[in-house]
Amino acid sequence: MQQALTTAPIAQRVALIPVLNDNYVFVLHGASPGPAVVVDPAVAEPVIDWLEQQGLELSAILHTHHHHDHIGGTPGLLQRWPEAAVIASSADQARIPLQTLAVQGGDQLELLGRSIEVLAVPGHTAHHIAYYLPPAGDDGGHLFCGDTLFAAGCGRLFEGTPQQMHASLQALAALPDATKVWCAHEYTAGNLRWAAAECPADEAIQARLAEVEALRARQEPTIPSSIGLERATNLFVRAADADSLRKLRGSKDLWKG
Repeated sequence: MQQALTTAPIAQRVALIPVLNDNYVFVLHGASPGPAVVVDPAVAEPVIDWLEQQGLELSAILHTHHHHDHIGGTPGLLQRWPEAAVIASSADQARIPLQTLAVQGGDQLELLGRSIEVLAVPGHTAHHIAYYLPPAGDDGGHLFCGDTLFAAGCGRLFEGTPQQMHASLQALAALPDATKVWCAHEYTAGNLRWAAAECPADEAIQARLAEVEALRARQEPTIPSSIGLERATNLFVRAADADSLRKLRGSKDLWKG
């Protein structure tokens, strides 16, 4: 399925809004004033404030999965912008209310003049999806992956299997190296401390950990990552098979560092 929801100049920017303890809400937009697309709004008020300060009008909301810290802000956003489209997995209509467009893996959208591919990435939840913007001009592309792929990590297997998560991560790892990875939580430092403990001789992981800790010391975000960086330093992405991923996931879940 391919559907164009808005026509506007090609979106060139992604903004990151920190909310709650460690969540990020993302805003895809072009020049101001103009339309904007919000990804995984955990809460409404900071997003409304940011959009209004920037002179942007909400045209669509993208959801990756049903957890409340990814959909909780949608009702408030719709009170402010009632005409905004709400896009989410067709298999999760019971758990993600207010949908106006139900999608599934393989579907294509056009938002703000950019093509967006819907990817099925189960594992964290049964019907988790991601949104991929292929490269356009000088823009190397963007991936909004919710809680499937984290910077140096992956989501817990609440509903899916190691086989599903391994397949999902391998599909994401096959995207171009320059693709920016916009994952929805600031977990990078903890993920890398665990990875460095698992692989103390891995120089790439140790170097990335040092860079990330410097960013966090300055209270700066570690997002976006990139597919190339995840291929090099993410132990879950590097897992050879589902059983290896299962063992890594168990180690990470038990880690107390």
